[in-house]
Amino acid sequence: QTSPADFRTRTTQARQFDALRCEVVRVRLSCLHEKALEDLPALRLCQDLEAAFHANTISEFICLRSDRMSLNLEEVASGLGFPEGPVAMDDGSVLFVDIKNKKLMQLMPDKSLDPIATLPGGPNGVAIGPDGAAYVCNNGGVYTFIKYGPDRITIPDSERPDYIGGSIQRVDLKTKEVTELYGKSRGDHLIAPDDIVFDAAGGFWFTDTGMQHATTSEYGAVYYATIDGKTLKHAATVPTANGVGLSPDGKKLFVSDTVFGRLWVMDIAGPGELQPGQIPQTPGNVVQTLPGYQWLDSLKVEADGRVCVGTIFNGGITVFSADGSTEHLAVPDLFTTNLCFGGADLRDVWITASSTGKIYKTRWPRPGLKLNFTA
Repeated sequence: QTSPADFRTRTTQARQFDALRCEVVRVRLSCLHEKALEDLPALRLCQDLEAAFHANTISEFICLRSDRMSLNLEEVASGLGFPEGPVAMDDGSVLFVDIKNKKLMQLMPDKSLDPIATLPGGPNGVAIGPDGAAYVCNNGGVYTFIKYGPDRITIPDSERPDYIGGSIQRVDLKTKEVTELYGKSRGDHLIAPDDIVFDAAGGFWFTDTGMQHATTSEYGAVYYATIDGKTLKHAATVPTANGVGLSPDGKKLFVSDTVFGRLWVMDIAGPGELQPGQIPQTPGNVVQTLPGYQWLDSLKVEADGRVCVGTIFNGGITVFSADGSTEHLAVPDLFTTNLCFGGADLRDVWITASSTGKIYKTRWPRPGLKLNFTA
C-alpha cells in the first residue's frame, strides 16, 4: 500500500513531468516559428527535456548528485511577483526587490511587508553602500512575466514592450528618495544591470546581463563604479553576467554566467581593473561549468570562500568550492534566484523562490561572508 509520503512524492514528480512535457511542446513550437533549429539554444533545452521525459527521471535531466544536502525551509513571505536581491539588515529584516511589481520592499521580522520605493523598469539586485543607502541594479524592464505550466508559476519572458534602459539607482532608506546614478539620463549605455557588491573602499562591482534575442545576443559585462556618480568602468565582457561577489580577502571577483551554467573567478588588479584570463578574450578562469541544462543566477560568498549560486531549472542553491567541486541544496522552485546571509552568526539564510513568489528562511551549515557595509 502506498504511504502518504510516497503519494506526495509521486504527485510532485507527475507535476514536474507535466511541466517538462509542456516545455518540450513550447520550445518545439518556438523553434519551428523561428525556422532556425540549428542556431537556437532552445533546441538544446528541447533535446534535454525530451531525454528526461523518455528516461522518466528528473535527476537524469538535471544531473543531481546523490549526496546533496537538504534544507529545512520556513516560508516567510508569499504572494510576491518575482522577488530577488535579498539583503539581511541589522534589525533582522530583509530588504529585497520585486522585479515584476517594480518595488523595493522590506520583509520585517514579524513577516509583514513594508514597501520602500517604486522603481520603474525592473529592480533586480540590491546592496547597502557606505552611506547606509540602498543601491539598486535596475534592468530597465528587460523582461516581462507570464504564467506558465500546470502550477501557473511566474517566469520571465523575452517580450519587452516597456523597456527603458538599464540603470543604477540610489534609494535613501530614511527619506525614500530615489536618485539615478548611472543610466540613460546621463548617457550611459547599460543594458540590464543585475547584481551588485561593494568593496572595502566603498566602490562597487556590478553585472550587466545583456540582452538575449531570438537568434542574437548583446553580451553582458562587469562594471566598477563609485557612489558619487563620477566613475563608471567597463571591467570585463561576460556573455550573460549575473551574480557577483568578492572573495574573503577582497582580491578575487566571482561572476556567474547564466545560460552557460558557469562560474568565473577573476583576479582584481585595482579598482575597476581585472587581470585577463589565461586564454585571450576570456574574463578570468573557470571555477566550474555545471552539467546538463542548469542556469546560474545571483550569488553570495561563504566565510570560507565557497560560492553559493541561485540555480534555475535545477531549482536550488549550488555551492562551488575552489577545486571545482559542487553540492546542490534543493529548493521547491525552478527559478531559485538568490540568497543572503544574516543573523548574529551569519548562518541565517533567506532564499528568493521567484517563480512561486516566495521567500524562504533556513539555517545554513556554515557562516556567510560578512559584507563590507550593512544598515
